[in-house]
Formats: sequence, structure tokens, C-alpha cells
Amino acid sequence: MAEIVLIRHGETAWSASGQHTSVTDLPLTERGERQASDLATTLARRRFTAVYSSPRIRAQRTAQLAGLAVTTLDDDLAEWNYGDYEGRTTADIHTEVPDWDLWTDGAPGGEKPAEVGARLDRVLQRAREQLCDGDVALVAHGHALRVAGARWIGLAASCGGLLKLDTGTLSTLGFEHGRPVITSWNATVTG
Repeated sequence: MAEIVLIRHGETAWSASGQHTSVTDLPLTERGERQASDLATTLARRRFTAVYSSPRIRAQRTAQLAGLAVTTLDDDLAEWNYGDYEGRTTADIHTEVPDWDLWTDGAPGGEKPAEVGARLDRVLQRAREQLCDGDVALVAHGHALRVAGARWIGLAASCGGLLKLDTGTLSTLGFEHGRPVITSWNATVTG
């Protein structure tokens, strides 16, 4: 049975330093380019009926290096909008707001968990409708894809905080006995 393949973009300078990166459009680092290229052989074994990508350059470049032809740039796949916390690390934010938690509080001037969940629900619905023709790839960002994983299995968007997701990794969403399941998570591919 076909699956939804989640592809987190390769490393950027800010993902390496732990800075929240949504609207800031950073290129991949040299390591990030290698991570994306390493995905190509594994992804070539699949038949994709659609490849959705976040409009951010880091996601589009990852798709390109991984050998995927993007069929749709989807604003709903953009990273969580961090608002006032764009470019800041969690440790830095905690110096001002010690009990802040993105997964429960959201970001001031940005999005709340339920808003991100609603966006990813739309993406998953579009992807699910195309699974009868083959696999569907979603190339996007760490927090957005963690929300997608949680929503796929019926959990609240905030439960994405329980799913660690590294740069340049693959995860798959599928079915078991007709129920949505996570079939693999945070798989590293080396070339």
C-alpha cells in the first residue's frame, strides 16, 4: 500500500544552532546538501504520484538534491510561524519566559498549535486522496512535520512535541488494518 513520505529538509545554519526558523529563508549548509543528496537512492525506489514542498528554499533545494520533482509548492507545509521568536533559541527565550513551551503556548505574534494542526490536516487530506495512485512526498520542516505525524494518528498538534525529527531524515505514514499509523520515523539515510 502507498505511503506518505515525510522528508525534513537538510541542515541550515539556524537548524544547527537551534534557532527557530520559519519565514527566514536560509540555504542548506554543506552538510545539509549532503544530507539531501544522500536521500536520492532511497527515494528513487518509490513511485511518487505527487511531491508537495514547502515554499521555502531549504525545502525546495532538499527535494531537488534528493531527486524529486516538486509537483506543488504548498504554503500549508511552511514551518510553524514563530512570530516574535523567529531566530531565537529555546534557551534564549527561557531567560525571559522560563516556562514557555512552543507545543502548548505557540509563539507570540505567530501561530498556536491548533492553527498549525489545521494547516497540516489540509495537507494530509490532499495527500491521502492521492495515495491510490502511489506514494506522496511532503518536503518540509521539523516542527511542521512533527505536527503532521501527530495529526495522522489522531493526536493533537501539541503531541508533535513527542516526536523527535532530525534534519535530512525520512519518516513514513501509512495504514495497518485500515487505520492510519506511523510506519517509520526519523530514519537517517547515508550515501
